Formats: sequence, structure tokens, C-alpha cells
Amino acid sequence: MNPRLDQPLRLGTRRSKLAMSQSGHVADAVRAITGRPVELVEITTYGDVSRENLAQIGGTGVFVTALRDALLRGEIDFAVHSLKDLPTTQPDDLVIAAMPPREDPRDALVARDGLTFEQLPDGARVGTGSPRRMAQLNHAARALGKRIETVAIRGNVDTRIGFVRNGELDAVVLAAAGLNRIGRSDEATDFLSVDSVLPAPGQGALAVECLASDAELIAALAELDDPHTRAAVTAERSLLAALEAGCSAPVGALADLLADGQTVNEMRLRGVVGTLDGTTLVQLSTTGPVPQSYDDAMALGRELADEMLAKGAAGLMGERSL
Repeated sequence: MNPRLDQPLRLGTRRSKLAMSQSGHVADAVRAITGRPVELVEITTYGDVSRENLAQIGGTGVFVTALRDALLRGEIDFAVHSLKDLPTTQPDDLVIAAMPPREDPRDALVARDGLTFEQLPDGARVGTGSPRRMAQLNHAARALGKRIETVAIRGNVDTRIGFVRNGELDAVVLAAAGLNRIGRSDEATDFLSVDSVLPAPGQGALAVECLASDAELIAALAELDDPHTRAAVTAERSLLAALEAGCSAPVGALADLLADGQTVNEMRLRGVVGTLDGTTLVQLSTTGPVPQSYDDAMALGRELADEMLAKGAAGLMGERSL
């Protein structure tokens, strides 16, 4: 990192309105910490240009690889990712220097006529690009005694909400954090309780990544880090990594910090995998002391994953072929 204060730091970001918004917030914080200008460098990723379903192109890494390549080539100094887009294995030459405080991790419904999920009619068409959401939404509808049709969609927030506005779909499901970050949370007609729909591991959190060799920048970015967010997300991603190794079912996970008065003293980790039609879910939770180290958080996720695999998680969509 060049010590010259007038030398801009280059922040790599995807080009979407949401990515630019969340990167802009990080840029403001880094300017305040370092006293240096920060310029956004827009980078197009494979996930941005491909029109294939995320489930088909693998999901993990498609929004990340181009940013990481730019880091390794020295074209940018650091990058901001949506944490749920990051593969669970971390490259040795890059480091996640900060996970800022997490936004709302829930999923949000944007439905016609202001409808909530419970008010959707039988047979409602609900758009989402996420197998995880499909499994849990179908399960939640069954619990209400009705059926919905989940429709695979792609596109940015405007495109997805447009499917509802033009009458093509009755509703779409998006991450609440994304709507909040672009100032459009008022368009949500319902926020889905995590008791019925667990989010993607890391949903609502950001990862600020840079070269592992850039000690000065790592130290500066560390001031943005929120230890509770890091502990929670590390446990969720550990669960995901362990399940990815043993099953191909869509995974939802959320770690909650439980407070006794003002003191946060426990963490509850919940996980779910299920069949796309929602007929079968394996959903378990575990509660323990707040992890005090990376290894503790990783262990919490692995333990719950082992329990879920023992309960049949691997069989829901077939064993993953290695």
C-alpha cells in the first residue's frame, strides 16, 4: 500500500446498482479511516453476463472470480463482495480483512396488491433464482394448506420486481438487505420470518477482501470488522462447506447471537436442507457459547452439519458425486 495520502485506493465492485451502493458505503468508511481517496473500479463478472440459472452455473464463485483476478493482477487494492456469493474455500493469497456489521438477513416478499405470504392465493406464481428459497417457500405454503408454483428467475432488483408489476408473477422473493441498501425496502409487502425461511449462509453480510501480503491495508480495513458478524457468518459457512461435501441439497443457515440482558453470551446456529418441492426438510439447530475464535466457529458449523447428514440430509437430492 502506497503511503502517499493522495494516492487513491482502488475498490473493485460489480456494476449492479446494489453492488455499487454497498461498495460506496464501504468506500466512505475507508476514506474516513485512511484519509485517502477511494475510487470505485467497476468489474463485470461471469454471473453478471450469463443468463443461465444460478443453480446451473454453480452459484458459488460466478460473481467473485473476476474481482479476485483483478486483485491478484494488481488492478485493484481491495474488493467488496456479498458474502453469500463467496465460495467456502478461501485462496491463500487473499484475505477477508473485514466483515462489517450485518444487514437484515431475512428474505423479503414483493407481491401484487400488497399481499403477504400468507395471503397469496392457492397456485400463486412466486419468482426466485434460489433452490434454497424454493424448497422452504414450498414447504411453508404446504404448512398453510396451499400450493404455490416457484418460478426460476434471474436479473437485478428492477427486473425481478418488474415481473410482479407487469403481472407475469404474483410475487418475487429477494434479500431484504439488498432492498435496504438501495433504499427500496418500502416495496416489500412481507418480510419472511427466519422461523419458516432460513436465509443463505452469510446473507446480508459483506466481505472486504485484499491481498494477504498487504499488511498496512489489512490493518486499516480491520477497523470495519464486526466480530459478532464474523463469528456468525463463519459458523454458517462452515455448516455449508460440510454439507456441500456430503449433499447437493440447497442449504439455508443462520447464526443468532442470544443476549442475556445487555450481554451476548450464546450463539444459536440453525440449518436447513430440503427437496425443491418442499415435501421433505431436515432442519436442526444447536446452541453454544459465542465462538471466541475462528476454529470455534468452524467447529460449531461442522457439528450441526454432521447431525443434519445423520438425519438424512445427504439423501434429499442424492449423494454428491465426487
